[in-house]
Amino acid sequence: MKRESFKSRLGFILVSAGCAIGIGNVWRFPYVVGENGGGLFVLLYLVFLIAMGLPVLTMELAVGRASRKSAVLGYKALEKPGSKWHLHGWAAIFGCYMLMMYYTTVSGWMVTYFYKFLTGEFQAGMDAEAAGAVFSNLLADPLQMSFWMILTVILGFFVCSRGLQNGLEKISKVMMSALLGLIVILAVHSFTLSGAGEGVRFYLIPNMETVKEVGIGNVVSAAMNQAFFTLSLGVAAMEIFGSYMGRDNSLAGEGARICALDTFVAIMAGLIIFPACFSYGVEVGAGPKLIFITLPNVFVNMEGGRIWGTLFFLFMTFASFSTIIAVFENIMSFCMDMFGWDRKKAALVNCVIILIASMPCVLGYNVWSDLHLIGGRDVLDSEDFIVSNLLLPGGSLIYLLFCVTKWGWGFDNYLEEANTGKGLKIAKGLKPYFQFVLPVLILFILIQGLI
Repeated sequence: MKRESFKSRLGFILVSAGCAIGIGNVWRFPYVVGENGGGLFVLLYLVFLIAMGLPVLTMELAVGRASRKSAVLGYKALEKPGSKWHLHGWAAIFGCYMLMMYYTTVSGWMVTYFYKFLTGEFQAGMDAEAAGAVFSNLLADPLQMSFWMILTVILGFFVCSRGLQNGLEKISKVMMSALLGLIVILAVHSFTLSGAGEGVRFYLIPNMETVKEVGIGNVVSAAMNQAFFTLSLGVAAMEIFGSYMGRDNSLAGEGARICALDTFVAIMAGLIIFPACFSYGVEVGAGPKLIFITLPNVFVNMEGGRIWGTLFFLFMTFASFSTIIAVFENIMSFCMDMFGWDRKKAALVNCVIILIASMPCVLGYNVWSDLHLIGGRDVLDSEDFIVSNLLLPGGSLIYLLFCVTKWGWGFDNYLEEANTGKGLKIAKGLKPYFQFVLPVLILFILIQGLI
């Protein structure tokens, strides 16, 4: 079967950026910033994104582009005879399935809130208790949560079933263009609010008291982890798009564009949220509830709040759904490569699998609310712990070692593939950093996440 390819370079960049842009930017990033001292965390995040995230991103893309295959077969095509690097391909696909086990539920929350703001369930003048009760009622209702999760999953696989160019690429172009437009409109509006300057200062100027309270080591670890989470590195989510891309442009240049778009959305999300929170005097370090309890309380007390709330959660829906369809594509491509399925069969079978696998997360807030797994965490947090603290950094380390050691593909082969095409090149002089420094940094984040 002829390998599918992107119709345009823009399509590749927007789809790949769409995979990276998601919950990590608009749900996770702002509250992690709030918990870790504001501006210092943002600075460290940017440093680690360039120093750690971008190199590993080019490695995933290089494995994909050189092999023209999905995770397991990509390793097999490049590894030395008798070696077992391809076993990580299976772990990577498992990571994609596990990511979708809770990502689909949270994406369903985004769609729910978009619908609730659009239809007027959030009304002007609601008090904080009433606004917060909407989220509590949602979590307590397995039927409501199941409906939105199921809708998200079915729509996602429907898009992917239509093909790479006619489905994923076409829809991603529309959604990403709308997302970038919405985020600019929302940020400009936040700047017009009274007290917005205080929120921007909190966001961009380090708060050393919070840093001291949290611990600089924890802030560094959180920034490292966020750099990996936001790019979806380590689980072959990016490798698959390398297998579809052309050879006209260097991987560092394309990777830098993906990182730039991802960072732009992450930074702009904070510029939307923090000025609004400070303007209305609400807690900014509130954890995940920042998006689903704190911000709705801000919107209902804002002039034109129903409109702004609707636009914000439409933006959130696009951000999360772009990641879902990108990861679905990876899962489907794996099944098509490994088992010889056609695209529609891969979509149907995996739709059923993901629907079933997503139910524990839905039920973990109501029917199974007493169920606590890893370290007393609920279902969603346990699944997130495995993906964010183990599979992403661990998988990134394996990709790195595969690309820079003589036991794997080798640095020279990786460098030749990464530098093929016009654009930003990776200097050969970086070999010692890639071989000795970068593995230690990624091992540090892996150990920090597990202790």
